[in-house]
Amino acid sequence: MQPFGPGSGLLAYLTGSLVVAEMEIRKLRHDPTELFTRAVQPVLWLLIFGQAFSRVRAIPTGGVSYQTFMAPGILAQSMMFIAIFYGLSIIWDRDQGILQKLLAMPVPRAAFVTGKALGAGIRALSQVVIILFLALLLRLDMRWSITGIVFSMLTIIVGASFFATLSMIFAAIVKTRERFMGVGQVITMPLFFASNALYPINIMPAWLQALATINPLSYVVELLRGYLLNGTVAGSGHAWAVLLAATAAIQVIAAYLYPLIVT
Repeated sequence: MQPFGPGSGLLAYLTGSLVVAEMEIRKLRHDPTELFTRAVQPVLWLLIFGQAFSRVRAIPTGGVSYQTFMAPGILAQSMMFIAIFYGLSIIWDRDQGILQKLLAMPVPRAAFVTGKALGAGIRALSQVVIILFLALLLRLDMRWSITGIVFSMLTIIVGASFFATLSMIFAAIVKTRERFMGVGQVITMPLFFASNALYPINIMPAWLQALATINPLSYVVELLRGYLLNGTVAGSGHAWAVLLAATAAIQVIAAYLYPLIVT
């Protein structure tokens, strides 16, 4: 007879989350071409956009070149673009009948959401490798430290978990691949431009500063920029608290909506 109580429920949630995350990572192992295709966009941003705007010198960058300044922002953007379309695979699994079988398993619904979000976070780590490799090739003025890289990886995992969970909520609401692609296209660019990925928040107009302040992507960029360019982040506790609280809140909503995908 299986034990029953709060402890057993938490254990089932954690075990289920890790199993689902492992299943998601196994998908990536079977089709690693995604890693190479995902590398194209950050390369274009850094090589073309970054080099061109480095000559303008109109944006305050804190004493580093614009390419160096924008590298953490492009890393955050690449992570978001991977995670925000994660809901598409949920709809695909539903259409193939895989999701219905998973939901019939004796696993907490919240474990499916957390596990898939973690899987998205692990996938997004490939972008850290790509951006750091590019930074080496371009000789960007980054502060190379094991602590900074480890905390950057943690930031990417939490950030990708947030946006992948947001994507699952959209998948539960719109239900079809065509509608989901439309929603994904509509929200990604506003989230990107209403953040500090390409320029500091203090040079934005007031209305855009207000949007950037409530945009979780801004906190991801703030942490990455601090860890990769300075080694430390002033006020990192606030940024981590906002990111973790937002991720926890959105996971609760997604766990409630997740079964609705199959209806």
